Amino acid sequence: MSAHASVLFDSPGPRARARNRVITAITVVVVVAVAWVVYSRLQTKGQLTAAKWEPFLTANLWKTYVLPGVQGTLTAAAVSIVLALALGFLLGVGRLSERAAVRWPCAVVVEFFRAVPVLVMMIFAYFFYATFDLFPSKHLALAGVITGLTLYNGAVIAEIVRAGVHALPRGQAEAAEALGLRWGQSMRAILLPQAVTSMLPVLVSQMVVVLKDTAIGYQITFVEMVRQGTQVGSAYGNYVPALIVIAVLMICVNFALGSFATWLEGRLRRSRRGPDPLHPAPVTQGAFGAGAGGTI
Repeated sequence: MSAHASVLFDSPGPRARARNRVITAITVVVVVAVAWVVYSRLQTKGQLTAAKWEPFLTANLWKTYVLPGVQGTLTAAAVSIVLALALGFLLGVGRLSERAAVRWPCAVVVEFFRAVPVLVMMIFAYFFYATFDLFPSKHLALAGVITGLTLYNGAVIAEIVRAGVHALPRGQAEAAEALGLRWGQSMRAILLPQAVTSMLPVLVSQMVVVLKDTAIGYQITFVEMVRQGTQVGSAYGNYVPALIVIAVLMICVNFALGSFATWLEGRLRRSRRGPDPLHPAPVTQGAFGAGAGGTI
């Protein structure tokens, strides 16, 4: 057996490699054929002609439709992410509390809001705010979307926080207890900072979910990117180009968010890394109080 064989599975033999090549070739042919059929149908319907893309070269379309949708999506997502992170960390730490009076109410809240669909919470919050006139009418949809996204994703983030802290080596908590730190001090100074670094990829995935779930807000007349894309398709008769443009914009925003998270994760890991014992920091001469002649 080769020295580079994977420890997770056996290297395929000649027959298996031949079979894999055949399956790969068939899959590629099927995918290309389906893509060609879809492209031909769209060409027949006239959805991919140059005339259907021309409206996107005008400033009026972007100002009237696309940019308000982008602004609504980013506003709702940004506010919801901040509030969901705050609520999630609060509930997650509460579920880890040693006091049953704190732990059980937090568990009930988390399980309840995880079980309720996001759309139901958006609709309920929308009509609740409208009934009691808590927000101006032009902000009702935004408030409903933010409320639904915050409550649901806050509950999910709480479970992420709880799982991240439990995934840490047990010796971390035992060392903090041996140093005489109280539960709150060890959680704040030792456990949470380490858990955040390991949880960051999952947290970013949940933030992407928040960004995409803003599209559900069209049910309560919220102005967001997908709704505005369908409005463009209805106004100009170019549904496919409009949705392609919206999809590209969403991909760009999600890629930027993922890139920022990758950079932040690397920075956090470097900041917690101790100094290299083999390459100590240089000591300047002035640190020893040298005299005017440069000697000690």
